[in-house]
Amino acid sequence: MPAIEARLAELGITLPTPVPPIASYVPFVEVGGLLHISGQVSIDAAGGVKGRLGAPLTLEQGQAAARLCGLNLLAQLKAACKGDLDRVIRAVKLGGFVNCAPDFDEIPKVINGCSDLMVEVLGEAGRHARSAVGVANLPLGFAVEVDAVFAIAT
Repeated sequence: MPAIEARLAELGITLPTPVPPIASYVPFVEVGGLLHISGQVSIDAAGGVKGRLGAPLTLEQGQAAARLCGLNLLAQLKAACKGDLDRVIRAVKLGGFVNCAPDFDEIPKVINGCSDLMVEVLGEAGRHARSAVGVANLPLGFAVEVDAVFAIAT
């Protein structure tokens, strides 16, 4: 079993089916060994996590939402790598967006839900640069959206 697939199994993680785009864009683009993955929202088979952090969602709910985004990023990553996650060299950058109340300031802690997942799955190669931004709204009312750049073997 390939190393990253074995790590996912060890963690008890089953990746979801990649979510198709909801507008005029593609889920990922590879250029020169860098794979850019479009923003993935906090959706799962049950519908996901919607709403604003700080009113009514808690920090913990936000972290769980960011983890869902991370699972969706990994699913897109696997699709882009034609099923071979061992092509991943490292996570380069995550861009996190949090649907939050004006006075909610724990945005970086929310996005840690995604960042921590990358390290759990990819080890040191999962450590990345990052931005984390609070926004007034996200598509379809989702709580969190994260996009990513990964270096992959071509």
